[in-house]
Amino acid sequence: MKKSLIVFLFGFFATITAFAQQTVVKGSVTEAISFDPIRNVTVTIEGTDITTTTDENGMFEFSSNLPLGDQILRISKDEYVFKRYPIVINEGQTVNITDMTLERDTSADLFTINLTDDELDDESGGLDNISGLLQSSQDVFQRTAAFEWSSSFYRVRGLDSENGSVLINGIEMNKIYDGRPQWSDWGGLNDMLRNQELTTGLAPSAYNFGGILGTTNMNVRASQYREGGRVTYSSSNRSYTNRVMASYASGLLEGGWSYAAMGGRRWGNEGYQDATLYDANSFFIAIEKQINDKHSLNFTSMYTPNRRGKSSPNTQEVYDLKDIKYNEYWGWLDGEKKNSRIKEIEEPILMLNHYWDIGSKTTLNTNVGYQFGKIGNSRLDYGGGANPSPAYYQDLPSYFLADNDGPDYAGAYIAEQNFMNGGQIDWERILDANITNASVGDTNAYVLYEDRQDDKQITVNSIFNTEINDNIILNAAVNYKNLKSENFGEIIDLLGGNGVLNVDSFDNYQYDNQNPNRVIGEGDKFRYNYNIFAEVISGYAQAQFKYSKVDFYLSGSVTSTLYQREGLWENSAFLGNLSLGKGEKLNFTGVGAKAGLTYKITGKHLIDVNGGYLTKAPTIRNTYSNSRDNNSVVDNITEEKITSFDASYIFRSPIVKAKLTGYYTKIEDANEIGFYYADGITNVEIGTDENPDTFNDTSAFVQEVLQGVDKKHIGAELGIEAQVTPTIKLKGVAAIGQYTYDNNPNFYLTSTSFAFDKTPTTTSNLKDYKIAGGPQQAYSLGFEYRDPDYWFFGATVNYLANAYIDVSPLLRTQNFYLANDGLPINNYDEDVATELLKQEEIDAYFTVNLTGGKSWKIGDYYIGVFASVNNLLDEIYKTGGFEQGRNANYNELLADNQTPKRQFGPKYWYGRGATYFVNVNFRF
Repeated sequence: MKKSLIVFLFGFFATITAFAQQTVVKGSVTEAISFDPIRNVTVTIEGTDITTTTDENGMFEFSSNLPLGDQILRISKDEYVFKRYPIVINEGQTVNITDMTLERDTSADLFTINLTDDELDDESGGLDNISGLLQSSQDVFQRTAAFEWSSSFYRVRGLDSENGSVLINGIEMNKIYDGRPQWSDWGGLNDMLRNQELTTGLAPSAYNFGGILGTTNMNVRASQYREGGRVTYSSSNRSYTNRVMASYASGLLEGGWSYAAMGGRRWGNEGYQDATLYDANSFFIAIEKQINDKHSLNFTSMYTPNRRGKSSPNTQEVYDLKDIKYNEYWGWLDGEKKNSRIKEIEEPILMLNHYWDIGSKTTLNTNVGYQFGKIGNSRLDYGGGANPSPAYYQDLPSYFLADNDGPDYAGAYIAEQNFMNGGQIDWERILDANITNASVGDTNAYVLYEDRQDDKQITVNSIFNTEINDNIILNAAVNYKNLKSENFGEIIDLLGGNGVLNVDSFDNYQYDNQNPNRVIGEGDKFRYNYNIFAEVISGYAQAQFKYSKVDFYLSGSVTSTLYQREGLWENSAFLGNLSLGKGEKLNFTGVGAKAGLTYKITGKHLIDVNGGYLTKAPTIRNTYSNSRDNNSVVDNITEEKITSFDASYIFRSPIVKAKLTGYYTKIEDANEIGFYYADGITNVEIGTDENPDTFNDTSAFVQEVLQGVDKKHIGAELGIEAQVTPTIKLKGVAAIGQYTYDNNPNFYLTSTSFAFDKTPTTTSNLKDYKIAGGPQQAYSLGFEYRDPDYWFFGATVNYLANAYIDVSPLLRTQNFYLANDGLPINNYDEDVATELLKQEEIDAYFTVNLTGGKSWKIGDYYIGVFASVNNLLDEIYKTGGFEQGRNANYNELLADNQTPKRQFGPKYWYGRGATYFVNVNFRF
């Protein structure tokens, strides 16, 4: 009996001891300002499937199968900013973290106007940035780049947005034509695009191989939206003046159905620049049927037709005579401002997604997407009349001051007064000229036409994900894209005339040689007519490994790309199959490999390293030297090569988060194509067939081809934010980069003015010139105060520097210093030439931005008011510019620089002055 009692007591105390030594992680979550407990917060130990939610008291607890060592606890809830807490789990011990805090996420309503409604869809690409790729990031550097620096056209690491992938429900939305996402195709659908997954740089994505700037996937599954609705009104003086939006999501209904819908409108007679009208509607619907526990089907449709008036870049002379709001593209007609350059986008998106949960840790997502519609850009054609531009160089004071017989001050004064008192398109004169021509049976002197791109693209892909075990995740995908792109000009307004000749009036060639001297009217095709076909097949595979001290990944991809042009008209300057019919099929093969690791020194200190190498096909835009006229392909075209590397030190604690990154990117064998009118083209073989070696000094509209361009991007990024008190947060961000051309690429010109297809290939001396595209240094300091009564206020000071205007490659060729006899120009002075060719650096500047808002909860409803003021001090600053190619040789450029005012000085873009955005929403 005594022995049995001893055994019993031993077992009892052993059980008590084992219970006392159980491994436990527990804690609580409260609101950051009021410290009220928050229920239904998702708490996860990262890298595992261990997850739970907080109860009504904000409490949670884990006690089973816990991983030991340094771990990260992630807490998140819809409409709150998620947080990550480093913890150390030791066997038999309890980790108790009480009063972890979450704060409401109010940034999305505040800043979305800067992302999808601004200059992101500029068709030239000269102004495009990537802030839209960064809007869902919680990293302070990425947020600052997106929200504070985007108005200065800052580009992260100096790279265009074609280097990042944008997906919707796993379907890539980057255009095959130029590689960039067309943000207007989902503009105004803010409420429906909040569910985003972002990877930055080379970090692994579960959806595709991605670009060197990362991947953003917008999840628009109907079942993923929180049940409820939202009505929003916004007012601004940036792109539009008014916006209304309404959205509703059903949540999961009986029978496994769910739906989400939204409608919106944005409009304004003009934004910050003169006559920049804005007229956009947005419609969205998603319907999902959960067939059973394993299968679900989702259908999504987006339709966001939009029209907007463009604004012009201008020379400094023009800005000085007017102001930074001046826009040369418009004039008065019938008492209203009529803009000649309207961009219109109407590209509906349809997609069907199948989600298959093969097992608890394995999924297969198959998607079909179809996009169709049009992109149009209108402009005036003046084949039978004088240049209608109100800022035409012969109508400005500088033209008279540069008179060969000496400055004509009287003429300059008259031109100055005329421009200052008018300076806009004379629509009445244009109409009168056409009506006069029509009265005597002549064709139009002027016509308004539209450059059209009508695309039909189908995309099919399957994305596979599986967790082999707690440490290994495999991702893979196959993708297929097929594009038919119809490209043509179309007459949209005869402006009082009776028809226009489909003939180039300057070089006197037929646009449609098989229908010569045809007179065409409204709705007819004009100037050019061709198709582009493209087919892209790609696949990628990726393995991610997660362990207590090290996470790492390996990823590889292969892509096959095919392009073909089909000319529907024969251009008389390029007879036969040079322009008519199908050109050669172009095939490109791209491969990619990347790898990276994260080493966790402790839960607070991490080292992250990534490296990658990829080759990719040139975009359609940079493949054909002048696709509007002929089938010609860029000489020696090949795949673009990119090598990229970055390394980061990361510090994270409940109070301070910091990240310091250094990066290096090398781009090789890129192509660039430009279009402009050049004066002083010398030492180029553009003679006749009878005298082919004749050198000519001439002017022409040319296509400039740079082939084999190398670029180098190096720099560092720093982001620090500190929650110094429960109500005050401080942030500091810095970016220092150097983005340069890294070689002297091949250079040649093509033109319908030339007797031969192109000029001889030479080199353009671009090595070490800076790449234009926003500031290469940027700094930001800011704070945010959040009051317990649910109002907040923030201010940020930004300093931006080392931005450069885009240089003219033609001026850096032998054309600059050789005369038309092929010998150096007699008075050529190398020191003077060096000064003339020095790249212009844009002046550095400061901006101050303010944000603020307040929220109210009334029963089960929420009301929010948010506002921002950008450039509070109304700073006047340039954001970019480019040299004109008009003065293409030494003598002409020297003469232009020696006049009191330059006729063909660089053209600039200016940033906006003080602007505001106010947003009011009601949520139910």
